[in-house]
Amino acid sequence: ASVGIAIGPLEREAPDVLLKHADLALYRAKEDGRNTFRFFEPAMDAALQKRRRLETDLRNALRKNQLYLDYQPQFDLVTGRLTGYEALVRWWHPSEGEVSPSKFIPIAEETGLIVPLGEWILRTACAYATTWPADTKLAVNLSPAQFKTQNVYELVRRILAETGLEPERLELEITETIILQNTEAVLETLKRLDQLGVSIAMDDFGTGYSSLSYLTRLPVKKIKIDRSFIDTLGTSEQTSAIVSSIVGLGQSLHVTITAEGVENESQAEILRKWGCNQVQGFYYGRPDPEVPESEDMIANQPRVA
Repeated sequence: ASVGIAIGPLEREAPDVLLKHADLALYRAKEDGRNTFRFFEPAMDAALQKRRRLETDLRNALRKNQLYLDYQPQFDLVTGRLTGYEALVRWWHPSEGEVSPSKFIPIAEETGLIVPLGEWILRTACAYATTWPADTKLAVNLSPAQFKTQNVYELVRRILAETGLEPERLELEITETIILQNTEAVLETLKRLDQLGVSIAMDDFGTGYSSLSYLTRLPVKKIKIDRSFIDTLGTSEQTSAIVSSIVGLGQSLHVTITAEGVENESQAEILRKWGCNQVQGFYYGRPDPEVPESEDMIANQPRVA
C-alpha cells in the first residue's frame, strides 16, 4: 500500500485542496517505490506542474522532430574490433536545452508516448544502419509498455521490410521487467523474433528480479552487465564477485557478455582477464549522432579515461 497525507487546519483549507494535496503526496509515495507514505510538501505541486509541461512538450517534440539518436559503439574486448552500435534517444528542448532520458523516458512510458516514440527510434535507427558496413550490428531498446499495447513482432518485421535492414543485424535489448508482465506472451514474441533472425539481449542484468530460469527459456544471445556493477569493479569485492559470476554464466550458456559503462583501462583489463566478450563506455567511445565512415576513423578517436 502507498499513502499520501495532507494536514489541515480545515477552517483555512478547502476540502478539495486537501484532497489534491493528499493525492500529490500519494503520487510521490508511488514514485518513490510504493509500500511507503509521504506528507504533502508545496514543492510537490511545482514538480507535478513541471512534469505536466514536460509531457506536453514531449508530445510536441514528437510532432516537430525535436528528438534525435546518438549511437554508442560496442567493441570486441579481445580483438578491439568494432562490433556494432546501440541507438540512444536524445531530446534537445528549445528552451530547456538537453533533457535527460532519465526524465522523459519514464513520462513517455507512463503516458503511452513510448509507443510512437519506440516505433520512431526503431525505424530511424534501422534506416541509418543500412548505410553501415554489413558486419556492423544495431542494438535498440524495447520498453515494457510496447509489449503491453503493440504486436512487437509485427512492428519489427514491418520496419525491417520497410528499411531493408537484414534481421541478423538487429539486436533488441529487453529488461527483466518485460518478462514479468506477461511471461508466456512475451516468450512467444521473443521466440518468433529469434526465428526471424533478430538477436535478443538481456539488458541491465542483475538489477531487477533476476531469475536464471528465464535464461533457459528465452532465446537470449547476449547478457549486458549493468554499469552500476562496473563503476566499482576492482574496488569492491562483492561487485567483482558478481561480475565474475555473470561472465562465467555467459560462458557456460554460450552467450555474449557485454559490459556497459567501461571508463578506464583498469576495468577493461579485469573484464578481459575474466573472458568478457564485449564492452561499451566512454573509454571506448562516447555516444554520437554520426557514425564514423570507417573503422580506421574509430580507432583514431581519442579514448576518454
